[in-house]
Amino acid sequence: MPPRHVRTLVAVLSAACLALTAAGTALAGDDGMAAVAPRSVGSNWYASAPYLMPLDNDPPDVASVMDATGLKAFQLAFVLAPDGGGCAPTWGGTDPVGSDTAVAGVISAIRAKGGDVSASIGGYGGTKLGQTCGSPEATAAAYQQVVDKYGLKALDFDLEEPEYENAAAIHNEIGAAKILQQKNPGIYLSVTTAGTADGTGWFGKQMLDEARSQSFTPDNFSIMPFDGGFSGAASQTAALAKFNSLLQSTFGWDEATAYAHEGISQMNGRSDTGEYFTQADFQTVLDFATTHHMARFTNWSVNRDRQCSPPDNNGRTSGTCSSVPQGAYDFTAYSVRFAGATPPTTPPTTPPTTPPGSCAAPAYSAGTVYVGGNTVSYNGRTWQAKWWTQGETPSTGGSGVWRDLGAC
Repeated sequence: MPPRHVRTLVAVLSAACLALTAAGTALAGDDGMAAVAPRSVGSNWYASAPYLMPLDNDPPDVASVMDATGLKAFQLAFVLAPDGGGCAPTWGGTDPVGSDTAVAGVISAIRAKGGDVSASIGGYGGTKLGQTCGSPEATAAAYQQVVDKYGLKALDFDLEEPEYENAAAIHNEIGAAKILQQKNPGIYLSVTTAGTADGTGWFGKQMLDEARSQSFTPDNFSIMPFDGGFSGAASQTAALAKFNSLLQSTFGWDEATAYAHEGISQMNGRSDTGEYFTQADFQTVLDFATTHHMARFTNWSVNRDRQCSPPDNNGRTSGTCSSVPQGAYDFTAYSVRFAGATPPTTPPTTPPTTPPGSCAAPAYSAGTVYVGGNTVSYNGRTWQAKWWTQGETPSTGGSGVWRDLGAC
């Protein structure tokens, strides 16, 4: 989620974060690994996980949020390159992932209550690993350290300015995402970018073209329709409809398939540019998302999901409260509703009948290019490609490119 001036990570931790650091040390091993075993909570929870800054913006107690709302997943922000340069992952440019115990402690607390996390890469501030690592392979290796360190089953690539104005950096990020998808079967990947009235802007469209050129399909492409002249839910749902058309024209999908790979990331309360999004706006967007079977519904951020004092914050935007009247975690509750209402799946279709006992389709080959409609046999089942793909083993996970036609 793009952290404008109020969302930029800082090096100095708050007192609350220092407490989390102490907790992390107690919960983590000597290498900083989370003590509680990684768990998968289902893609519907990763698809609805709201953003949380665990080391800044007065992070709330995650156990209290979970108890109050029923939330089971958080999107932790942000993994960046070191402020001084290099290709090693850090939290916010200042806290190396390799030696971390503070974030590991937060993750342990979440997992101890039956939840899980995704890590978000990029954001608005700082230097991104795609800018410094030099190649998709090097960028992927840096992110793989984060996956391995915390046992992650989900990642979010938050690609926005200024990074997405750098074609080489975006090539590295998309290439890294594809490598991670191949090396970590079943990992849930989202790609988040800026929203405009046209769905997304010129650089967002170039990012989609880059994904197409690399034959990469994440679980969803999400836009952030705020900080761009938006006014309430109607302007956001209009942008979602435009973005759906862009996904169709870019990837050759029909409307339903495009919505099944489309998401939204909102900003609760007052945005950086003075737009306002209330609980009623979130409900309208939630209704749109569930009606259209969208793949993701999230927001920036849990840190802001509480009332300011005074409630209107004297017309200012804050990183620690919403600047609108609300109860604690009102906006997080909409993510919980989305998770329960519509797990993100490709709309069902009726597969053709295949005679049992024989696999008529040719065997799957990792080096072969497949296009929409091609069928293969793999592990005693017939699979049909929904769009262009190469190197993605047939399964019901991954990018969702393969449709299971049944045993053969």
